[in-house]
Amino acid sequence: MRKVQVVIDTNVFVSALRNDTGASFFLLTLVGKNEFEINLSVPLLLEYDAVSPRHLKQTNLNVTDLSDILDYICSASNHHKINYLWRPFLKVPKDDFVLELAVKSESRYIITFNKKDFKNISMFGVTAVTPWEFLTARGLL
Repeated sequence: MRKVQVVIDTNVFVSALRNDTGASFFLLTLVGKNEFEINLSVPLLLEYDAVSPRHLKQTNLNVTDLSDILDYICSASNHHKINYLWRPFLKVPKDDFVLELAVKSESRYIITFNKKDFKNISMFGVTAVTPWEFLTARGLL
């Protein structure tokens, strides 16, 4: 049986870096542990790489640590090329590439703190959930 497919929004990735006791951090500790599969595209990785260094001062991490984490995420992810065949769909156009990745990868969930930005995505078979909602629904907490 195929593992559940997910896309992790940048706000969840950054939250995991900033708080090592929260649901986002726990979610990232499960990456590569056969509980689910994460999906990644170049635009999403570039966003992780652009946004996360701004938050390093609020962590115990340095640039090398962050690079190692990003390398691990890349190695543990399914990679997808997105062709941008339809846009815009979401209220916040910069989130369209996250939805496009979810659709392309046949992900069941977009894990995000901005659920309101992903309204009406159920028509694509995708649900926006918080890390806590995902972990509890999957029995991982």
